[in-house]
Amino acid sequence: MKNKLALLGGTPAFADKIHVGRPNIGDRARLLERVNTMLDTHRLSNGGPFVKEFEERIASAAGVKHCIAMCNATVALEIAIRALELKGEVIVPSFTFVATAHALQWQEITPVFCDIDPATHNLNPRTVEQMITPRTAGILAVHLWGRPCEVRELQTIADKHNLTLLFDAAHGFGCSYQERKIGGFGCAEVFSFHATKFVNAGEGGAVVTNDDTLAARMRLMNNFGFSGYDNVIYLGTNGKMSELSAAMGLTNLESQAEFTRLNQANFETYEENLRGINGLSLLRYDPRNSPNYQYVVVEIDSEQMGLSRDELLSVLHAENVLARRYFYPGVHRMEPYRSHFPHAGSLLPHTEAVAGRVLHLPTGTGVNAADIGKICAIIRSAVEHRREILEATNRICEAHLE
Repeated sequence: MKNKLALLGGTPAFADKIHVGRPNIGDRARLLERVNTMLDTHRLSNGGPFVKEFEERIASAAGVKHCIAMCNATVALEIAIRALELKGEVIVPSFTFVATAHALQWQEITPVFCDIDPATHNLNPRTVEQMITPRTAGILAVHLWGRPCEVRELQTIADKHNLTLLFDAAHGFGCSYQERKIGGFGCAEVFSFHATKFVNAGEGGAVVTNDDTLAARMRLMNNFGFSGYDNVIYLGTNGKMSELSAAMGLTNLESQAEFTRLNQANFETYEENLRGINGLSLLRYDPRNSPNYQYVVVEIDSEQMGLSRDELLSVLHAENVLARRYFYPGVHRMEPYRSHFPHAGSLLPHTEAVAGRVLHLPTGTGVNAADIGKICAIIRSAVEHRREILEATNRICEAHLE
């Protein structure tokens, strides 16, 4: 960088804030065409034609028999968990978005936090097996960053101990495990189509499965238990996806290949520009798993870099680059879990270490190669001026204490 870092008194490199999860829009004209059709036909909800088409497209893309579209992925997880009749304890990672654990706790199921493999950031199957007790009913694994879990090992463990295996695939749409699309593993998998996902419906989620009985049960639960007009035959809630969300989702699906190509190009630009920075490592993808490249994740070794992850984050935020500390500090250190399990951290050394060094950088349609080059130059400049940054951050801390 030619200019002084903003944290050291310079002007921010970006006039407008650069967000990690700026939504992909797709073909605006096609979206508005669908919205006009929806308004003209007065079909806004209750399983309209766009929702049905969206479900068909998602099921086909995932290579499964059934897709039940829902209002968001958290509700989708809750309905899947209830439909699977889980009780007692379920093994789950702490290094995930809090909704994964909340979907269990909300239904008075105890999430048992299991450590991750520090290389993959996914559940470590060997540690999973060590956590099984007579109260264990299932395993809820997460395909973090769209990188698949050790599916075969987890399924072997589930079969051995007669456990239900469910996957939180919020990051995993479009990705694969051993040449098979994520979506058809375990009893069911849950996708997120939140605005921050690379294929989004504005807000939305879906459960996908090959189990006919489970799918039928979830369809009932998703719509108050209705089976036909005025005929309620099951306990249910309102988890339905709206036609507006489905219209957005269909529009995004039409641009999926373009979004993936752009994400991959962004990832490769980061890879080139970050190469050789001491103390920084970029989490890479295996191209055999058809990644969606939605997440640019780096790990910071503070001893090698001379800056902590949080100090580097302060530098980036001062430049209006709103990088994120996913998934800090770990769900086990959030409420109500830190009160319920105050000593959980002692069993999660890799989770705590990874949560303290991971940084997620902006990508997607909201940035271009020039933006990425500028972000990487900020990081290089921060490393070069680390002593001045440490002095500045110390002064800020002292001022807050006065």
